[in-house]
Amino acid sequence: MKTLEIGQPAPAFKALDQAGNTHQLSDYKGKKLVVFFYPKASTPGCTWEACNLRDNYAELKAKGFELLGVSADSAARQQKFIDKNNLPFPLLADEEKEVLNAFGVWGPKKFMGRTYDGIHRMTFVINEEGIISDVISKVKTKDHAAQILEKA
Repeated sequence: MKTLEIGQPAPAFKALDQAGNTHQLSDYKGKKLVVFFYPKASTPGCTWEACNLRDNYAELKAKGFELLGVSADSAARQQKFIDKNNLPFPLLADEEKEVLNAFGVWGPKKFMGRTYDGIHRMTFVINEEGIISDVISKVKTKDHAAQILEKA
């Protein structure tokens, strides 16, 4: 697992969101983009994280940020997650793990002594030129927006 770092160009990803709309890096040229990766829609930690970003969405937008959430969940599961929690930003359904692998967030994890492949909860902030300006690897699910805004 080779995770991208600050100063590197963001990968030229292309993926579908919960509604079947295509999102690609070039759509966000000239904008600041937050791409947050989470393990599974509708699980407690992922819900806290998404709802914290929802609750602070106006402030994030006021600072010029666009948001994209990404997990390996299906589009239908992403849509249910959005509907249940009234999320105002798109969620990419990366079932083929192309975006996950491009950013280097899919790889070995350990839980209760067992090793398995999964999504590492991480957030990448991409500047207007498409360069990674921040990487948040220790995401505070209940206070994630503050982690993004503190360097804005």
